[in-house]
Amino acid sequence: MMSRCQISLESEVQRRARKRASDLGVSLAEYIRRLVARDLGSSRTAIGPAAAFGLGSSGGSDVARNRGAMVAEAFASRRPKRRLP
Repeated sequence: MMSRCQISLESEVQRRARKRASDLGVSLAEYIRRLVARDLGSSRTAIGPAAAFGLGSSGGSDVARNRGAMVAEAFASRRPKRRLP
């Protein structure tokens, strides 16, 4: 379960963090979560598609807008290939 928190960043640091998150295709919040998890050495367990494809838009990527197509593509790529007789 996640808890909400609030942090303050210098304007330039926030701008650079948003740019880096956008380059990675994730929200600023997800980028910060990953940094904290890496620093603490926690290993993430398997997560569901909803966590990977977010439900809201940070304005940094088109994942929220295109999540249906992305989820379908991800599941399609996991299907075993059909072998021709």
